Amino acid sequence: MLFLLALLPLSAARAETDAASQIDQAVAVHMQQMLAEEAKRQAWQGQRHSLNITLLNSAERLPACAQALSVTVSSDDPSPLSRQRLDLSCADAPGWSVTALVQASVFLPAVHAARVIERGQTIAAEQLQLQEVNVGRASRGFYNSLDEVVGQGAKRRVRAGQLIAPNLLAAPLLIRRGQQVTIIASQDGISASATGEALANGREGEVIRVRNLGSQKVIEAQVVEEGVVTSTFR
Repeated sequence: MLFLLALLPLSAARAETDAASQIDQAVAVHMQQMLAEEAKRQAWQGQRHSLNITLLNSAERLPACAQALSVTVSSDDPSPLSRQRLDLSCADAPGWSVTALVQASVFLPAVHAARVIERGQTIAAEQLQLQEVNVGRASRGFYNSLDEVVGQGAKRRVRAGQLIAPNLLAAPLLIRRGQQVTIIASQDGISASATGEALANGREGEVIRVRNLGSQKVIEAQVVEEGVVTSTFR
């Protein structure tokens, strides 16, 4: 009898552990599925995550469930980065119910400046590096790949180590003020070219003032590519 009594606390503790383990496993499986779907939608690469789980009611007296727990989402925000409220139940045990609040933290390699990037500069790969960030704290957005940033222009000065957010980038400058450019002019199927001087900076599609170095006439021309603008005969 003494031997049996000694085993009872251990058995009860094991049942509690089993129920707690089932809850952790059910939450982890559900959140991993949500995060995998979000990663596919966002084209995330190289992510890892951690989960902070808080039970709103105790699971200490619940027995282990004979089958996988059922998980129901009762949160208003479906984003896996928002705090999720999950209701867990066991079909074989009426009254078996636990509610968990789950906060996922997702970490991704994100593009940072490896060195100072000056305003207006076209960004090259050697100016960038990948560093891990907590996605939930990158409120201004981020880039998961260097290719998304290389070739774009800096709207303002970016300090070394700074996270590259979309609001820091603009289309690259294809023409700079004072630069010699090629003017392509066309009319009625006839085209000609001339050499000019840009009187302003320009990005693709922008119209800037250009001085024709042959005639000294100042015209408005559209930027079409690096060092090239187009206009019409006048």
